[in-house]
Amino acid sequence: MSKQNMEFKDSGIPWIGQIPKHWEVTKIKYCLKENFSGCWGDDLENEQISQNSRLCIRVADFDFDKQKVKQTADTFRNYTKSQILSTKLQDGDLIIEKSGGGDKMPVGRSVVFEQNLFGAKEVLFANFCQCFRPLNINNKFFAHAMKAFYQNNNMRFFFNQTTGIQNLSIFNILNAFLPYPPLNEQKEIAEFLDKKCEIIDKRLSNLERKIKSLKEYKKSLISECVTKGLNPKNREFKDSGIPWIGQIPKHWEISKIKYHGTARNGLTYSPSDLTDESGILVLRSSNVQNSKLVFHDNVYVSCSVKNNLMVKNNDILICSRNGSRNLIGKNALIDIDIKATFGAFMLIYRSKISKFMFYVLNSNIFSYHLSNFVTSTINQLTNSNFENIKFPLPPLNEQKEIAEFLDKKCEKIDRLNENYTKQITALKEYKKSLIYECVTGKKEI
Repeated sequence: MSKQNMEFKDSGIPWIGQIPKHWEVTKIKYCLKENFSGCWGDDLENEQISQNSRLCIRVADFDFDKQKVKQTADTFRNYTKSQILSTKLQDGDLIIEKSGGGDKMPVGRSVVFEQNLFGAKEVLFANFCQCFRPLNINNKFFAHAMKAFYQNNNMRFFFNQTTGIQNLSIFNILNAFLPYPPLNEQKEIAEFLDKKCEIIDKRLSNLERKIKSLKEYKKSLISECVTKGLNPKNREFKDSGIPWIGQIPKHWEISKIKYHGTARNGLTYSPSDLTDESGILVLRSSNVQNSKLVFHDNVYVSCSVKNNLMVKNNDILICSRNGSRNLIGKNALIDIDIKATFGAFMLIYRSKISKFMFYVLNSNIFSYHLSNFVTSTINQLTNSNFENIKFPLPPLNEQKEIAEFLDKKCEKIDRLNENYTKQITALKEYKKSLIYECVTGKKEI
């Protein structure tokens, strides 16, 4: 498809804009053979797979970036014969998330079901989803067009939100419009986008692997430095008696966190205490990313805050309670002047050796102790179990040397990761723009 000498017309649909003169727009319902809801089925008996069991695709099995169902899907449910017949997926079906979502990621994302990924297995899907079975439209073009539809923020017009859950109106979405080029052009566009998106996705995966490797290297470097020092080859060692630490230099000690500072619980506040930016900023777990403070979706309170709940320079802000156990212990050093308190699910640790302690808390220390903070009902780091954690303690001059060395090394690692992250953001924006321009006929193929 070439844009040379091509004439355009207004599609009449704001999100689509102009399209080639020979293209049409059509309602989604006219692109479908049928659409139907999923079924959750019944629990397995004694957790055993039987002849009535089928693989059930859930939203958790959606790879939204690649718009595919993950091959790692492993949820089996029991179904009746009629449920299997009415809900069984076919190759090329589009599965739409119709319930769930949130403010940052609204409901309505979709993936393509590819039967070849699952062999001869009969695959069904959960009741929070809807199947769109294409007809008279190239199924891959349809998938790209639906992705463009979603990425242009159109789904917000088609869902209702109650008690924090968004529910997509299938009736209304079926009457929404998509661009509709001739079938041969649909095939051409789909093949072009499949190839281009595959190249982009490989680049994204490569960058993500680099970021992961650097993060692992950073944690390993920190752990090595705070347990072995900067020149381990030229030292005598002794056993620390603590598995995560192993051997330490002979002249180092093992100490407890409580002997080097104090930990405090955060502020408890209610919705009525919330105010605008004229109030006091509340630091929460969302303000801690990659061991740094970030400021977005900020919360402010108007209530009176005691002085000992206000953060100070060199305090260490620690996540003490979270739905995800892996977030327990994530932390950031307060290294800016800021008028702020901290939330109820956070701790502030105020120490005389803050910089060295910050690196200790970013070593493998929490990975080792995590099971001590997790019960069957709650993931929580209390003042008591935090302050009784043991850690390696070198002399003050070595603490300073280690902290300064790690400052320089971690800064270089963080700069690299920031660069990779910027590349990822740019690639994702390019991919989004590419899909939109292709499915609306604005880009030459």
